[in-house]
Amino acid sequence: MVQGLFLAVEGIDGSGKSGIVGQLAAHLRRQGREVVTTREPGGTHEGEALRALLLSGADDAWDPMAELLLMTAARVQHVRRVIAPALARGAAVVSDRFVGSTLAYQGTGRGLSEPFIRQLHAQAVGDLWPDLTLILDLDAATGLARSRRRLGDAALDEGRFESLDLAFHERIRAAFLAQAARDPARHTVIDASGRPDQVCALALAALDRLTG
Repeated sequence: MVQGLFLAVEGIDGSGKSGIVGQLAAHLRRQGREVVTTREPGGTHEGEALRALLLSGADDAWDPMAELLLMTAARVQHVRRVIAPALARGAAVVSDRFVGSTLAYQGTGRGLSEPFIRQLHAQAVGDLWPDLTLILDLDAATGLARSRRRLGDAALDEGRFESLDLAFHERIRAAFLAQAARDPARHTVIDASGRPDQVCALALAALDRLTG
């Protein structure tokens, strides 16, 4: 049986994650792989319902600990019902965000304990981590402006984190870079400030290094 492959695409809001997820999936399908694309929070009916609650409304709608637990609840459903079954049958899973975002947003951003988040992750989903996490790195002000524009153009009520100030998003960027520095074997940082084709080429090259 073909071994399953788990990829996550991370980065600040507005860094272009969803586009890269699609490009990675298309590249893997051209190689004959079954590919499952998904996102967090979301990925299941229950996860999408939690997404609507977590990404809309005022920033103070949720206590940080409640926010963490809801994100984790969505991930339990996601892993048990989507990711783990796909990996078990040898598929490639490409997820727009995973636990790296929890460490960045609820850990560094909200100030919750990173050891606690890691322990919760281990207990909740068996300590599942991606084989490779691509971090799309972009200036926080640029990413925030892009994300706010996208939400406005699409009339999406998912701007709860975009309502936070630039300093918050700068902390998130720094947190992702710190994750990559601590575990370079499982992370690749990609400059997301270039043209879309340039960013895509860097992402596909990172994938090919992993699978080649």
